Amino acid sequence: MSAIGMTLLLASTLGFFAVSAVRRWKQLLIGEGASGVTLTPSEVLGRISDTFVYAFGQKKMPYYRVAGIAHMMIFGGFMVLLLNSIMLWARGYDPQFDAWGLLAVDHPIGALYSLAKEVFGALVCVGASVFVYYRVAKSGADSVDGRQRMTLGLEGLVILGIIITMMLADFLYVGAHEVLRARGVGDVVGFHWQEPIGSVVAIGLQNVDRPTLHILEHVGFWWHASFVLIFLNILPFSKHFHIITAIPNVFARDRSPAGRLPKIEDLEGRVEREESLGLNRLEDLSWKHILDLYTCTECGRCSDNCPAYITGKKLSPKHLTLALRDHLYDTEGAFGGGMATDPNKSADEKVGLNTNPAPPEDAYFRNHEPLELVPNILDPEVVWACTSCRACEEQCPVMISYVDKIVGMRRELLMMKGEFPSQLATAFNGIETNGNPWNISAMDRADWSDGLSVPLIADNPTAEVIYWVGCAAAYDDRAKKVSRAVAKLLNHAGVDFAILGTEETCTGDPARRAGNEYLFQMLAEQNVETLNGYKAADRTIITACPHCFNTLANEYSDFGGNYTVVHHSEFLQGLIAAGKIVPTKSVSGRVAYHDSCYLGRYNDVYASPRDVLSAIPGVELVEVEYWNKNKGLCCGAGGAQMFMEEHGTERVNNKRTLQLLDTGASTIASGCPFCMTMLTDGLKAHEREDEIDQMDIAELLERAVEFGAEVAAAEE
Repeated sequence: MSAIGMTLLLASTLGFFAVSAVRRWKQLLIGEGASGVTLTPSEVLGRISDTFVYAFGQKKMPYYRVAGIAHMMIFGGFMVLLLNSIMLWARGYDPQFDAWGLLAVDHPIGALYSLAKEVFGALVCVGASVFVYYRVAKSGADSVDGRQRMTLGLEGLVILGIIITMMLADFLYVGAHEVLRARGVGDVVGFHWQEPIGSVVAIGLQNVDRPTLHILEHVGFWWHASFVLIFLNILPFSKHFHIITAIPNVFARDRSPAGRLPKIEDLEGRVEREESLGLNRLEDLSWKHILDLYTCTECGRCSDNCPAYITGKKLSPKHLTLALRDHLYDTEGAFGGGMATDPNKSADEKVGLNTNPAPPEDAYFRNHEPLELVPNILDPEVVWACTSCRACEEQCPVMISYVDKIVGMRRELLMMKGEFPSQLATAFNGIETNGNPWNISAMDRADWSDGLSVPLIADNPTAEVIYWVGCAAAYDDRAKKVSRAVAKLLNHAGVDFAILGTEETCTGDPARRAGNEYLFQMLAEQNVETLNGYKAADRTIITACPHCFNTLANEYSDFGGNYTVVHHSEFLQGLIAAGKIVPTKSVSGRVAYHDSCYLGRYNDVYASPRDVLSAIPGVELVEVEYWNKNKGLCCGAGGAQMFMEEHGTERVNNKRTLQLLDTGASTIASGCPFCMTMLTDGLKAHEREDEIDQMDIAELLERAVEFGAEVAAAEE
């Protein structure tokens, strides 16, 4: 091999990569927002664990089985073959280099590594071939909903070609090298287990003349050694940048509860100083947000499972990320980096309102000034279409966040610019005036309990359990039946509980998800003061509303409220397990359970609702194909969508209802009042409301329980 050639190769490729890396590093530091990354000793250990599980372990890849396994083959191969690449670079200076004998084929360590290298090299070829098939034969239609998922283009095929030929080149190098070695010492070329593929290639080359073998050896060597470095230099300018950034992105992910949005500190002070309250320009992003943009693989899994996207809304999580990334690259020169080749181009030529942008050829080198993200880079409809269901974040294999960015842009639009869907004004007014988005009198909040034995906490200050009813179950006529069912079951089980009554007010979930952080913080402080006044931290809080559950459990800690909060399904399941509730009456029929996003994906509560339903005699629990548990489709009400007008070609709740109907269930069960409303409307839209029951799990359990005379008398 050639020491001069290897020196030139390493110096040129690594030098160019260093320049590119510095440019991307400078752009990473544009973000001035808080990253949310903490590095306490326990946090570091947790982050290392996450990195092994999600990055090295590829935990989310098998969500799409074939593509996921193919990617795991390629990733595993790159991990194993990295050492091989280093060896090849060293052999540019010493053709016999074998790590001082440790990696020689006749050394035990070297033999095992050679076997692993060849096996994983073959797996890389297989995995890459799968993706070639998806891109060419299937045209990228690897989708759970029948649409093209991947962004197709020449770049992907070129990269796959490089990967496959690198592996083949290594096999060629090993085979030619083995024949030359054998001839030099008088050995017979044959198969050996340490290099199964390379030795087969050697057998095929054993009759080739020496000059040709030298050429083949050099072709294999330099092709692999060079294209590893060429590939490295392509990464910062392509979607494959994730090969470098995915592991640090997973390590730096927000490890706070999934349902906790970042708090705006010193809110009133920021307003007085006219500082940004959300995400308005690139500078408002955090460095972690920008690392997210670098890390997007453009696989499309996020959009594939986004309820807004699959029902014809303008929002596509993938294209939202790409639009922000393109704008970041487009403005590189404006932040003191890059090589602006055409500074005279108009800012109007930017991504603009296009939610599926194709970056211009010189996008990486432009010198445009950064614009306001909405409406210049993203259409406002993109931002307001999100249901905050987190399906995108659940599916993303590299742990990119979306909800915090979208809510950040909503905060800026609503609080700084006063631009938001007009329907939200009614909900905000109701929350401010009467503590509920329907603007019904606050004095009526406990009327749902008329005729039941439901004490107020003020009258029963020693109650072990506080039942947080929530706005929907307190005011909505249909949801009131759920709150009554819960109260009856608690009384039947002998639970010492009480409600806050008129002292309870909206938790602020719809306000916060809509971007009205000011209103949310006002409500949070009020509720925390009330709960702390009753020493709620020493009690258990139960609620039948996943939105209240998430806010109380995950977000009030920022305001001094640290509580033990359980969803009513968890509490009821515990009572059944303890024998305090014994379902004896049969409730026959097929029951399909709908997972609430704020209960499932946000708080990982999947088992207890199903356990409650399974404990009811006669119930046959059925699941929606694919769209269940962590892949369950949103009902369409989250992210304050309950109080907004829906756009697009199809309503989310109608699509979700149809999925549930396809199970053949006679009853659709839910564990959220918002879901109940949306699914009931979905049944009406499909004209099935007279055939199919839509019930909360507490109502179904109530039907199965034989209540004592005292409960019936109290209800009368």
